[in-house]
Amino acid sequence: MYPVSERFLARLAESHNVATEVQLLLTDGRVVDLEHTGGSVTVDRSQAIRRTCTVTVADPSLIPRTPSDQLATYGARLLVSRGVDYGDGSSELVPLGVFRLDSVDGDVNDGPVTLHGKGLEAVVADDKLTAPYKATGTVVGAVTALIQRSIPTADIVSLITDTPIGSRTFDVEADPWAGAQEIAAAAGAEVYANADGTFVISTLPDLTTATPVWAVEATEGGVYIAGSRAMSSDGVCNGVLARGENTADNAPPVSYLATDSDPNSPTYWGGPFGRRPLFYSSSTLTTVNACAAAANLKLAAAKAPNASGDFSSLPNPALEPGDVIRVTHPDGTRELHQVASFSVPLEGGDFPIATISAKEDA
Repeated sequence: MYPVSERFLARLAESHNVATEVQLLLTDGRVVDLEHTGGSVTVDRSQAIRRTCTVTVADPSLIPRTPSDQLATYGARLLVSRGVDYGDGSSELVPLGVFRLDSVDGDVNDGPVTLHGKGLEAVVADDKLTAPYKATGTVVGAVTALIQRSIPTADIVSLITDTPIGSRTFDVEADPWAGAQEIAAAAGAEVYANADGTFVISTLPDLTTATPVWAVEATEGGVYIAGSRAMSSDGVCNGVLARGENTADNAPPVSYLATDSDPNSPTYWGGPFGRRPLFYSSSTLTTVNACAAAANLKLAAAKAPNASGDFSSLPNPALEPGDVIRVTHPDGTRELHQVASFSVPLEGGDFPIATISAKEDA
């Protein structure tokens, strides 16, 4: 969860005034504070571009009409924040994302105008390779090089132990963001742009050991509004065989099979669920340890649809995908859930949260 004060979290469950801020950073250096009437930010861990936004403003002058307007708008960025106005002259804002402005549309005379933006991953993804590209070295070094190829000033933070990779040549027209994700998988990690616009290389927190960062409780003073729990075997795999072979580096074939080894899991490998393997291969994997890291990363996602939840609560803009939350239902039962996606409104409204990997909380 994004770092916030205890006062901030306590106020979320109370009646309070919402503070929001939207800034438009034009390519000519101007910064425009947008008086907005609505919008939302959607955050989804399952998407390559994790954060997207929609902002509604009343002023139709934001629609670019002249060539100079267009030059200032194409490539512009949006900074979106939401927080709490404490009513004593102070407020606390939480960033919801830094977005590339992708479209501006609306009534040219009366408005309103809608702005759409995508997270900075889109800048890397759209910069398709025009010549073969060879990635070598380590996970952090290779991912950093791919990102800074498109965004030279990008900040990259690594929260993992760096790992050597086998050389990987990406062909013309390849998506460099998909390449960065493939390389990160060699360390059992994922890479994404966070709410500050910083690129992060990290592993997914383990639901069984992570400390819950927020409580969604159906109690007096709680933030719980509604919830559901689901289980599904559609698209679920309980084993991943990761393989690597790199003839360019003269590295022998290696492999590792990761399975759901928990006898109490409904998707236990070899249990009533059966065996449903998934296969993954990459030339970046040159050791059994690298194959194991990649296989376990893919397995966490492959078996996740088995248990999920959909909740609606009072909004918490500080929440992040992968966070573990404690949910207390109206009947008093408690569960731990790992956040997969949510949508933050810029004005009032519910806060829908989709989760994966639910488990009972004693």
